[in-house]
Amino acid sequence: MGDGDSAAAEAELRRGFETLEVVQPDGSVPVWHIRLNRPAERNALPLSFFLRDLPRALSLLRLLPSPPRALVLSALGPHFCSGLHLPALAAAAAPADDDPAAAAAALRRRVLAMQEAISALERFPAPVVAAVQGGCVGAGVDLAAACDLRFCEEEAFFAVKEVDLALAADLGTLQRLPGIVGYGNAADLALTGRRVSAGEAKAMGLVSRVFPTRHALDEGVSDVARGLAEKSSIAVMGTKAVLVRSRDLTVEQGLDYVATWNAAMLMSPDLKEAVQAYLHKRKPLFNRTTTTSKSKSKSNL
Repeated sequence: MGDGDSAAAEAELRRGFETLEVVQPDGSVPVWHIRLNRPAERNALPLSFFLRDLPRALSLLRLLPSPPRALVLSALGPHFCSGLHLPALAAAAAPADDDPAAAAAALRRRVLAMQEAISALERFPAPVVAAVQGGCVGAGVDLAAACDLRFCEEEAFFAVKEVDLALAADLGTLQRLPGIVGYGNAADLALTGRRVSAGEAKAMGLVSRVFPTRHALDEGVSDVARGLAEKSSIAVMGTKAVLVRSRDLTVEQGLDYVATWNAAMLMSPDLKEAVQAYLHKRKPLFNRTTTTSKSKSKSNL
């Protein structure tokens, strides 16, 4: 990757997107925020979010000279996400061909492309933290389930509503939610479409923490993301990669995978720094060579 690629990525991020914004609140900290930016529509998501904006933003963040060591997914306005924009849902389902087989094939390709956009969050190298306020419905649950950590404020609520729209959720909720909340809870949510409060979401493991206010949520998530960014990036990204991979493996296969991963990663300078810091009773200083000098100024890409 050359300087030209990095400069082009920064310029494109600065120009912005139709459905989201990408910012680095503190230029000295490698934490970036992707914020859903359709508050007037309760952040209902059009096709352009899946087919263009989200995958493009994630790709550009990978090209930065100092890529994110933590990523926060949040939303502007009172609600996190009210699901798919209904006209977009109708457009996705509308046959584009008089041939039923061709129309079905085209619809399948579109659904796969939308799935890929959400899976890109899960595959992003750095941990992704979801900050949920207000409603998190339908596609909002798909997005949150693809994140590594999920936090919310007390007024938040969650609902898998696709069953009430005469379809099965097809962007990842039915695949990821059982591993997060258990099969029984996932079946309850997906089959009934009922609303789940923040407290119940915490009890079933859908979120890790509940904050009393939106302000407390924002501050708490920022603290968590900053803490992740201060850790060894090799260790954090390796932990995420092994967790995601091991979810779909047997215990024995997962152990073999992490042994192979660490066979390469345990020789990193970060391990030596961690040992020295422990012996000298000081805080370790990781990733010292990966922050560029220009990151010291506040960025608002």
